[in-house]
Amino acid sequence: MFPSVAFRPLRLFVVCVVLTALAILAAGFTGHIFFGVFFGVGLGLGLLNALLVRRAVESITAEDHPLKKKMAINSATRLLVITAVALAIAIVFKAHGGIAVLFGLAIFQALLVLSTSLPVLKKIRKDGLDVQATAGTPGTEPKD
Repeated sequence: MFPSVAFRPLRLFVVCVVLTALAILAAGFTGHIFFGVFFGVGLGLGLLNALLVRRAVESITAEDHPLKKKMAINSATRLLVITAVALAIAIVFKAHGGIAVLFGLAIFQALLVLSTSLPVLKKIRKDGLDVQATAGTPGTEPKD
């Protein structure tokens, strides 16, 4: 089970919607409802980034000779654009809690790591690494 198999965008979308609703509700109690809205925008930008990563990896690795340079340029460009959008929102809507976009992005990254690593860790704990021993390599002889 690879982390790409554990990536469930629909599940992440539902979690983002629920977190956005909770953030808007909590921000509404403090009188700063837009803080919750911008937090949700940050979560949305994070989900968009994750979907674009998956698309880029699928398209680049489908090539006969995938290049690391192509992936690096794609990643740098994508992160630059998402960061620029998030910072622009944070600056333009500074008075309305636009900084929450950055919080949303950060929280999404934590959600993404948890949602992809926990299923993989559970699988490893259940089945082990299931690594085949290579004959002739010292220290990897099969055990009886």
